Amino acid sequence: MRFERPARAGLAIAAISGAAFLAAFADAALAQTAAPAAATPPPKIDSGDTAWMLTSTALVLMMTIPGLALFYGGMVRKKNVLATVMQSFAITCLVTVLWMVIGYSFAFTEGTNFIGGFSRMLLIGMSTDSVASAAPTIPESVFMCFQMTFAIITPALICGAIADRMKFSAMMWFMGLWSLLVYAPIAHWVWGGGFLGGLGVLDFAGGTVVHINAGVAGLVCALVLGKRKGYGSENMAPHNLVLTVIGASLLWVGWFGFNAGSAVTAGGQAGMAMAATQIATAAAALAWMAVEWGLRGKPSVLGICSGAVGGLVAITPASGFVDPTGALVIGAVAGVGCYWGATGLKHMMGYDDSLDAFGVHGVGGIIGALLTGVFARTAINKAGAGLIDGNAHQVMVQIYGILATVAYDVIATLIILLAVKAAIGLRVTGDSEREGLDLTQHGEVVQ
Repeated sequence: MRFERPARAGLAIAAISGAAFLAAFADAALAQTAAPAAATPPPKIDSGDTAWMLTSTALVLMMTIPGLALFYGGMVRKKNVLATVMQSFAITCLVTVLWMVIGYSFAFTEGTNFIGGFSRMLLIGMSTDSVASAAPTIPESVFMCFQMTFAIITPALICGAIADRMKFSAMMWFMGLWSLLVYAPIAHWVWGGGFLGGLGVLDFAGGTVVHINAGVAGLVCALVLGKRKGYGSENMAPHNLVLTVIGASLLWVGWFGFNAGSAVTAGGQAGMAMAATQIATAAAALAWMAVEWGLRGKPSVLGICSGAVGGLVAITPASGFVDPTGALVIGAVAGVGCYWGATGLKHMMGYDDSLDAFGVHGVGGIIGALLTGVFARTAINKAGAGLIDGNAHQVMVQIYGILATVAYDVIATLIILLAVKAAIGLRVTGDSEREGLDLTQHGEVVQ
């Protein structure tokens, strides 16, 4: 009997210890059960978003080949049409390879405020399961290809300013260097984690990155190259405006991938961007036509096509931030502004921008970037509030983004041009220019 109390005490201690063990085990089990719920779920690729972005990528590629090729090809003289369409096709091939090798990495990987790093050089590390931080619901390979089509069309737009007089070899060297040293850094500034995006510059689909960038570079090229032989004294009318209309129509349709695709999801934002794009384009085409009709007595086919492209350009930075009313105003202003840029401004400054790359893309891009700061609505996109929403500071931010893009673009483009000129020369000879680039640069002619 004397061992009864110790035995009871031992049983009590064992019971308490067992209860504590069970409680600890239960806590651990609950913690393990709760852990997955508390952790951030990994990004999930959405098939609907992916399907829309695959479609958008094809639409934007169509803008360059055949859209831009035909648009520009119809506006040059017959002796230069093959050389002009060749430029768009060759740039598509060149930039595709450069983008894969290093351009995408420079634009969209972590680096500095000015340029990305080398982590996606040669697309190393990209798998079927990887996603980009900017587009977590689609495969990174799709995002990379979508952005590649932007990188392709931007230097191709510059060709409108150099038509009829630049050597093909010089064009290839210039466009390759420009895509890596100008386009990729500015894309990083705005979309890849750089300083302009950090400051709050609004550019939904490429007003600064694509259009101001290409337009300003085109102006620098036109000034450095000089005027075409016979400019102002010889007939340099477009040889086939039917091709230009077809090209403009393909640009219009493809632009839905450009703007609505920049939502990177198949949702309401893409739908609103598509509506804004259609409205602004139509308004700009009508505005250009009305001004031309009033000043010259007749509306031209080239004019209405150019007005439509000007509207597409201007709505690009705003498409994901503005409502239909804002899109209507932006389009109307762009139609008038781009008409002035392609006629009054060009004549006033005396440069030979062959196909009005600066007058349409540079001027239209600036108009669109500025008016994005006016008409951006948080009701459309919580990321952007403009003057109409009481945020006047956004206009100043947009101006800063425009000036930063223009300044870097002018300096870098000029340096690249001078380097290529010193190495191999920029311009064809006078005899080659008179014969036509189709024959002298490519050994072919249009029959």
